[in-house]
Amino acid sequence: MNRVGIGYDVHPFEEGRLLILGGVEIPHTRGLKGHSDADVLCHAIADAVLGALGLPDIGFYFPPSDASIEGICSLKILEKCAALATEKGAIIENVDSTLIAEAPKVMKHAPAMKINIGAALGITADQVGVKATTNERLGFVGREEGIAAMAVASVRVG
Repeated sequence: MNRVGIGYDVHPFEEGRLLILGGVEIPHTRGLKGHSDADVLCHAIADAVLGALGLPDIGFYFPPSDASIEGICSLKILEKCAALATEKGAIIENVDSTLIAEAPKVMKHAPAMKINIGAALGITADQVGVKATTNERLGFVGREEGIAAMAVASVRVG
């Protein structure tokens, strides 16, 4: 049986932090605020995979109240999702994602993001979609207050 899950995440910008998206350090004046490395792209993908597996969201497995995981690389979160898929006898078929940001422009980094995400999930870069769009200057993303990401994942169970 094939199952599909969706994921969404958002993080506000914060001064003095690195901007990490898809496990890639992106040159920018600000990073994203969060308990982990705040990789909004990996978080949306994680929730999509977990949803396809019928499991709780990443906050269940990586709660912000857990001091031991403060600053964790979000690729480790994806590795945990892949391990949970294996435990359930599922195979991750593919993931597709969209970053929503006015700045910075990120598509030149997409190939590296796809490699990182694929490696963490145990799939190939060709099974990972990474796209980007703006919010046409509307809302918190349009005001450059943060970055959002959406994702969908397909898994085969049984």
